[in-house]
Amino acid sequence: MSMYLPASDPLSDSCYFMSGDVRIAPGVGIAPGVLLQADPDSYIEIAAGVCIGMGSILHAHAGSLVIEGGATLGTGVLLIGRGHVGSHACIGSSSTIWNASVLPAQVVPPGSMVGDGSRPSPETSTDPPAKPLPVSPVAQVERISNDPPPPAPKSTSHVLGQAQLNRLLSKIYPFRQQLGLNEQDGIPDL
Repeated sequence: MSMYLPASDPLSDSCYFMSGDVRIAPGVGIAPGVLLQADPDSYIEIAAGVCIGMGSILHAHAGSLVIEGGATLGTGVLLIGRGHVGSHACIGSSSTIWNASVLPAQVVPPGSMVGDGSRPSPETSTDPPAKPLPVSPVAQVERISNDPPPPAPKSTSHVLGQAQLNRLLSKIYPFRQQLGLNEQDGIPDL
C-alpha cells in the first residue's frame, strides 16, 4: 500500500523577515517565521552553523547582537538588546534573553528568562498589593444554600461523587422523573 505525501514547499529567504544591518553567514539554518531586526546604529551578526527555530525574534537595540557558530536557538526564542551567544550554546524554546550574553556551550533551559536585572521584579515592587477580586454571587448562593443532602445510594457499589452529580442534574433538569430517569443513579430506567 502506498501513501501519497504532498511535496513540501521549498524554504526560501522569504520565510523569515530581516530589517536593518543583519549579517548572515552561509550555512545558517533559519526556520520560517523568524524576525531579525537591527535598530539604527545596531547590527546582528550570525555565524555559520547556527540554527534558529521557528518564530524566534532577534532584535538588536543599542549595540550588537552576535551569535557564534554552532549555536542553537529553539522555537520562539526572544533575544532583545545587545549581547553575545557563544559557540555551540543552546537556548531552549520560549526563552527570553534581554541585554545578556550566553557563554560558549552553555545550555539555557526552555522557558528561561536571562537578562538585565536593572528593572524591579514584581516581588521587590513598592506598589501596594492588588485588591482581591470580589466573590462571585453564584458562589455565594451555593455556599449559603441549605438544601438537604441527597439520600445515600441504596446499592453497595456506588460512584464517588454520584450524589453531587444527581443533585446537579436535578437542578439542571427538574423534570427528570417525567423522562423516566432513576433518581438514585441518574440513568434511564429500562
